[in-house]
Amino acid sequence: MDMQVAKKKLSLKEKYKLMTRDLGWDTTYHTKDEVFPYVQYEGIKIHDWDKWEDPFRLTMDSYWKYQAEKERKFYAIIDAHAQNNGHLNITDARYLSALKIFLQAISPGEYAAGKGFARMGREFPGVGTQVACQMQSIDEIRHAQTQIHALSNYNKFYNGFHAFADARDRMWYCTLPRSFFDDALSSGPFEFMIAIGFSFEYVLTNLLFVPFMSGAAYNGDMATVTFGFSAQSDEARHMTLGLECIKFMLEQDPANLPIVQGWIDKWFWRGFRLLGVVGTMMDYMLPKRVMSWREAWNIYGVENGGALFRDLARYGIRPPKGWDDAEKGIDHMSHQFMLALYQYNFGTAFHSWIPSEDEMEWLSKKYPDTFDKYYRPRWAHLSKLKAAGTPFANMGLAKLCQTCQIPTVFTEPDDPTSLCQRETEYKGEKYHFCSDGCQHIFENEPEKYIQAWLPMQQLFQAPINGDLGAWMNWVSLIPGKDNGDFDGSEDERNFAAWRQQATSNQ
Repeated sequence: MDMQVAKKKLSLKEKYKLMTRDLGWDTTYHTKDEVFPYVQYEGIKIHDWDKWEDPFRLTMDSYWKYQAEKERKFYAIIDAHAQNNGHLNITDARYLSALKIFLQAISPGEYAAGKGFARMGREFPGVGTQVACQMQSIDEIRHAQTQIHALSNYNKFYNGFHAFADARDRMWYCTLPRSFFDDALSSGPFEFMIAIGFSFEYVLTNLLFVPFMSGAAYNGDMATVTFGFSAQSDEARHMTLGLECIKFMLEQDPANLPIVQGWIDKWFWRGFRLLGVVGTMMDYMLPKRVMSWREAWNIYGVENGGALFRDLARYGIRPPKGWDDAEKGIDHMSHQFMLALYQYNFGTAFHSWIPSEDEMEWLSKKYPDTFDKYYRPRWAHLSKLKAAGTPFANMGLAKLCQTCQIPTVFTEPDDPTSLCQRETEYKGEKYHFCSDGCQHIFENEPEKYIQAWLPMQQLFQAPINGDLGAWMNWVSLIPGKDNGDFDGSEDERNFAAWRQQATSNQ
């Protein structure tokens, strides 16, 4: 009698190899250089693509099973949130301003990253790299979809959620994240990996999806928490892909070091400027706060980032050039950004407000060296103007940074009483910048950044020609509903009335 011999079960490593590396083949009709032309022109030298290791070794079949399980749980919670009027469980409707910024600024960025990684999966010749990029592309599109679905329930009840796609392209504060992703998408494949895999995933998402999502939970918003933690489980894989790409380039050829260092310098600063939005959301827009922007930076920037650069030092990588200026700006950035948002709040698709006395006490404790000295007096002055019936509004067009595209509202690194403004001349035209970091980025690639389209300038161009009402219509902003001070807004009145109905018999 013949014995049945059980088939040997493949190990995860063997299975991963069959499902990825064995998918590669040699081209015959065209050379490799012709099939993958974009890996050459950035100057990065790669000698052996098989050295690219994906530490997660996730195959597509296991990827689908894992993500499908997360989707089932996510939509079950979202349905429960909608059916049980979960929007009334948040602390108060001011919190929704943070979600409106998130939806207008971050979710379109996720979609852009999805497009970018789909392109990288085509442009990189390594099979392991192609599979990893394909999975991340699907992840990013899924993140954009789940964020839009989670926040769509709020759109039924509150203003400012209805036109996030128009805001992404036309709103002055949304041009900060939009220009970040446009810059990355118009880069070569290796630089794109540094921009998104390192700067966005490693520098930004830890701060966005951990402390901010904890803040969402603390403020009773289970819909946002659910998509945040669902996305964060993917982000660990994304961060590893970005870091693996950096190490791969550095291990392949020593000539790659100065190129990689230059990209790290550039994209650290671009990511840091983008973080200004997140810091403002954490310090000012969460009615109940988990931690300050400074405390989050100490954990995820100083401790985690410091450990990362100590690890990369063995390859010759040093901390980014703008690191010291970033550290000097941490205690000022969120205050300066919020003051800018407040004075231009007639042109924002969310509400802003003057912090209450309790909130200013909290800010004073978290920023003992800066808030009372530099920012409490400004809020006190704005409060007096509002009480006198003459609330302050800045009707001028702010000078915009040609690189990060936000108004030049930040101060000198060593003098918080002086605005930081830089300018340079190129081909007979003057260009303005908010910092040394943004000026250096421009001067390294001026032909790229002189083409930047700054949407705020559209206000003075045909057919708008300076008509503020026409501009609001162009950005899909409904005056008196989407914009202005939270006090007295329709969102404030509706939330109070609905909460009253939900907790009483009236």
